[in-house]
Amino acid sequence: MDSISNYVIYTDSACDIDPALLNEWGCEFCNMTFMFNDSEKIYDNFELDAKDFYQRMRDGKIAKTSAINTDTFISLFEAQLKQGNDILYLGFSSGLSGTYNCARIAATELSEKYPERKIYAIDTLSASAGFGLLLYLTVQQKKNGATIDEAAAFAKNTRLHLCHWFTVDDLVYLKRGGRISATTALVGGILGIKPVLHMDDAGHLISMEKVRGRKAALKSMADKYTQLALTPDTGTVFISHGDCIEDAKALADMIKEAHGVEVQLITYVGPVIGAHSGPGTLALFFLGKER
Repeated sequence: MDSISNYVIYTDSACDIDPALLNEWGCEFCNMTFMFNDSEKIYDNFELDAKDFYQRMRDGKIAKTSAINTDTFISLFEAQLKQGNDILYLGFSSGLSGTYNCARIAATELSEKYPERKIYAIDTLSASAGFGLLLYLTVQQKKNGATIDEAAAFAKNTRLHLCHWFTVDDLVYLKRGGRISATTALVGGILGIKPVLHMDDAGHLISMEKVRGRKAALKSMADKYTQLALTPDTGTVFISHGDCIEDAKALADMIKEAHGVEVQLITYVGPVIGAHSGPGTLALFFLGKER
């Protein structure tokens, strides 16, 4: 029952990993959705080109996002259970979305209906490509022969070592989401203050530092890698960005210069995350001694 071929790793699109890559990893995923304030059209997370999405935000459009509901999870999970597969679901941080809780309810209901199957729903307490990095590392466990129980234990034991460090270019998006006050956003905008934030052990976004200017923010993030990385010279590093590829490459170069390690993946912050952080978001993810 625990053989490699007998379980499917499921996730959701807040991991910001391209569907083609998820397919390559052998992962199934549920799509989160968003819509703009001037239209009733609902988009799947990966439906709109990321550059187009961020241009619309720069043009003043406001995007609203939606969690995945329990019925959707039941439908998707049950299709796998009927095929005789067990399910390991890794979900978007419960500190930022109700999606994980809906998946947990679905897993509980389906466990009663399919008592012979194993269904794990794990709160990654992570977001964007930090969530994607935990997913990737768990997939490697499966590829190396881990049973569903072992892979689930790995994800749980690793999630609080998954460091998320990021900065944003415009404080207005954090203000809109209630992360900072209107006064802080106004003063920060005038002074060119860039916050450096991280995700805490409860999966919430926490402002850790305020620096003046974008270059200082990038340096601060690179310094966090040096200070916290578990294996700075050999670790797996992901970067995600809100349509600021040059900054992402610059950060990757800083890390390579300091430690000789190549950033393994640079990807877009998808619309579901980007709607709340805005264009110019830059995020760094790696395994650390602590978050």
